[in-house]
Amino acid sequence: MGLNTSADTPLPVGEVSRLIGGWIDRLGAVWVEGQITQLSRRPGAGVVFMTLRDPSHDISVSVTCYRQVFDAVADVVSEGARVVVHAKPEWYAPRGQLSLRAAEIRPVGVGELLARLEQLKKALAAEGLFAPGRKKPLPFLPQLIGLVCGRASAAERDVLENARHRWPAVRFEVRNVAVQGVHAVPQVVQAVKELDGLADVDVIIVARGGGSVEDLLPFSDEQLVRAVAACRTPVVSAIGHEPDNPLLDHVADLRASTPTDAAKKVVPDVGEELERVAHLGERARRCVEAFLEREERGLAHALARPCMERPHRMVEEREEQVTAYVDRARRTLGHLLDRADSELTHTHARVVALSPAATLQRGYAVLQKQGGSVVRGADEVTDGEALRARVAEGEFSVRVDL
Repeated sequence: MGLNTSADTPLPVGEVSRLIGGWIDRLGAVWVEGQITQLSRRPGAGVVFMTLRDPSHDISVSVTCYRQVFDAVADVVSEGARVVVHAKPEWYAPRGQLSLRAAEIRPVGVGELLARLEQLKKALAAEGLFAPGRKKPLPFLPQLIGLVCGRASAAERDVLENARHRWPAVRFEVRNVAVQGVHAVPQVVQAVKELDGLADVDVIIVARGGGSVEDLLPFSDEQLVRAVAACRTPVVSAIGHEPDNPLLDHVADLRASTPTDAAKKVVPDVGEELERVAHLGERARRCVEAFLEREERGLAHALARPCMERPHRMVEEREEQVTAYVDRARRTLGHLLDRADSELTHTHARVVALSPAATLQRGYAVLQKQGGSVVRGADEVTDGEALRARVAEGEFSVRVDL
């Protein structure tokens, strides 16, 4: 119901608190899921105090319950456990504080947790966060490695010792965080973001030395998975729990079975690399030697050929061929000229024999009119007509006398 208030007619704080309490009282009991933090069980006290926290949204609310309610699950519930609480919201007016009065507490079973994780896994996979195509390759030799792990943990020792044993010059930027419990998710997320923001960090390792399914729940948190997916720096997951893989293994760019395995996969072994370099150098030397030997054999074979032993031999052979060809050409040309000369002589004789001049030599004459036409018959001339008579040794004029 709305309230009629204004700057001139405000409500007192106590009245607002009372109204809020009235509204909350009408809510009734609700079922709430969360993670227990700050559990307080004072000896002899009839009430147990705790904080119920939502790790995904970093929201907490105070919970109280009678001791017999908590004792019913005290053997299976402790600080950091996930529970479902049936409680009624209460408003403490003097402090303006909301709390829950629990009437029943149920621990969340491992099977139910795994089912929820499977649903979350499918939802994140559908978004493409686990796709192989988005995996970033690791650098061959990282100069600075970011390490997120528990303080003074075996995981930290395994990564540092194995990495420095393999490559002594490698450097680390370590962030010690809580790796289980209510503070694990925000601390790990903050550490990953800090390391990702450092330009010198080449790769980030998130390490933990295994644990139960409940202990590894922070590494399946949606907030952490999305933070790793958003990193520009390659991330290696080294949780060290083989039976069940947390969701961090799927979103990370590389999964290592243990922290020791992470050090081996991220940092190359200096001894192995030197041996590989030596092997490649020896292989290159053998290849060059084989090439030189093959070329030497080819050169020796080429030098053993007759043309290389006596380079002028080919010229001499060609000289003889050229001389033979020249002689043959001269003979052929002489024969052609002789035959042509003979044919020309015969042709000239025939031409001379058929020439009119030869006929004139035998005493014949050619009569031509004044116009130059030859007289072939007596009827072609007239009496007294002047003609020219051409003989072998000259010509003279004649007159027709009929």
